[in-house]
Amino acid sequence: MDTAPLAELAQPIPKAQGFFMFKRLKVEDYLVATLWIAVAVYGSVISDYSASTAAFYILNVPMALGLAMLWGIAGVLSFGQVAFFGLAGYTYGIIAGNIVSNLALASVAGVVGGLAAALVLALVFGYFLFYGRVEAWIVPIVTLVMTLILATFMGQTAGYEWKVGQVLLGGYNGMTNIPPMHVWGVDLFGRPLFYYVLAVVVVAWLLTVVCLRSSFGDVLVALREDSLRTELFGHDVRLMQLLCFSVAAILAGVSGVLYVQWGNYITPDSMGLLQATLPVVWVAVGGRTSLLGVVISTLALNVLSFQLSSSGNQYAFVILGALLVVAMVVPTFGWSQRVAAVFGRRG
Repeated sequence: MDTAPLAELAQPIPKAQGFFMFKRLKVEDYLVATLWIAVAVYGSVISDYSASTAAFYILNVPMALGLAMLWGIAGVLSFGQVAFFGLAGYTYGIIAGNIVSNLALASVAGVVGGLAAALVLALVFGYFLFYGRVEAWIVPIVTLVMTLILATFMGQTAGYEWKVGQVLLGGYNGMTNIPPMHVWGVDLFGRPLFYYVLAVVVVAWLLTVVCLRSSFGDVLVALREDSLRTELFGHDVRLMQLLCFSVAAILAGVSGVLYVQWGNYITPDSMGLLQATLPVVWVAVGGRTSLLGVVISTLALNVLSFQLSSSGNQYAFVILGALLVVAMVVPTFGWSQRVAAVFGRRG
């Protein structure tokens, strides 16, 4: 067991430092920053259609980063990230679809409303989850049940009686004609949409880095290693878990909002059983504790899944499931850290 975070917790935090104060960067952080620069350059040399497709590849990164922080760093496995993803997407569609007379306001209000909805659900559900002292092994089951209940409910909302204002929920057919992101009088499609998604993803990554490279991140690691001992050091374990759960929910909501702005639709299948397992696969294959590994695996597996699905191949989920099994059986912790260490030595 890694006792370094626990030892750090035994020391008082200087007032000038602050609990969320940025402390240090790792080599992998510089590598991820370099990766984002390469992605930005790549977006400038491809066609508008390819840029739109590339936007889909990267929009799921915030959700994966949130799960990496929650599961890999804090030790809380959740199958509920797609619930926050779907709730944020549906909320954006409802709000933006009812303010079509002012597309700029619709975009802003939809984003704020979508993220707020994900946060409220996380706070309410997480409060009962963590303050109720639910056992760690039960958390994945409970979060999966929450996801499936939400997906089942949204699937029953077919018919004209199921609408909010002017927006039909659509049942299993989904909500369609969701307004795109509107900036400075322009609807974002193609390359502009790609750079908008990339900018949001980079901001989400920076938020994750700030959280993990601070004293808050040290507490999360200590929670994973020994929650009882962390509590004995005077830290409110339940509050820290709720905060981490809420931040991960917001990041999943970011991906949900980006998804509906990209595709202009959302269906209950986005919160189904198969979709609920995907973030777990991305994070497990990436090594869970490494942001570099999670980013690379999320991008690579989204490209793989999209290419297989678009070519009519029905084995996309079989392949992803096999990767999950391999990631669980063969230790994947540290592969990206070793890559970062190689670059660090060369530097």
